[in-house]
Amino acid sequence: MGRYIGPTDRISRALGVNLNLKGKRNEAGKCGITKGRARPGQHGQSRPKLSEYGIRLKEKQKLRFLYGLYEKQFKRYYDKATRMQGVTGENFVQLLEMRLDNVIYRMKFATTRAQARQYVGHGHILVDGKKVNIPSYQLKVGQVITIKASSHEFFKKELEGFNGTPAPTWLSVNEDIFSGSVLSKPIRSEIDTFNFIKENLIVEFYSR
Repeated sequence: MGRYIGPTDRISRALGVNLNLKGKRNEAGKCGITKGRARPGQHGQSRPKLSEYGIRLKEKQKLRFLYGLYEKQFKRYYDKATRMQGVTGENFVQLLEMRLDNVIYRMKFATTRAQARQYVGHGHILVDGKKVNIPSYQLKVGQVITIKASSHEFFKKELEGFNGTPAPTWLSVNEDIFSGSVLSKPIRSEIDTFNFIKENLIVEFYSR
C-alpha cells in the first residue's frame, strides 16, 4: 500500500484527534476536529465500542500518521527501540523525533512534517555543511542543520504568516539565518507527542 494522498482532515477525524497535518490552514480553525465534525463515512457517529485490539491499533495509527511513515518503516523504528537500553515506548518516540524531517518541522522551517520531508528530498537542507536528502536521516547531538543560502528567499515567502509552536528546548534555532542545532536528545517532558499518544498501548500492540 502506498502513502496516503487523500484529504488529511479525514485522518484526524477518523482517529479523533487533531494531528496538525494541515499546517498553516490549521491556524485558520479549518480542522474538522475543532469544528466538531464526526468521523468520516456513513456510520461515523454510530461506530460500536472499540475492542482492546482496536484501541491499541488506533494509538499506533495516530503515531504513524503523525510522523507520516509507512507501516514497514514504522515497525523498523519499534524494533530498533526494543534493542535500546531504557523504556521502549520513550525510545521509540525519541527515534522518530530525531529524524531530519521532523527536526526541520520542529525548528519551524516547515509548516508540516510532509512539507519538511519534501524540502529534504529536494536538497534544500544541509547537515554540518553537507547536503542531506534523506528525510529519515538520524541526527546526533551537536549536529548543525541549515537551509541552503540560495533557498532563503523561498523559505521566507513560504513561512510568511506562519506561527506554529515554539521550538522545543532540545533544539537551538536562529530563525534569522535559518540555522539550528541539536543540543541534546529529547526527553519525555520535552516531546509534546506524549500529550495525546499512549505509547504503552503501541508497545502492547506490537508485543501481542
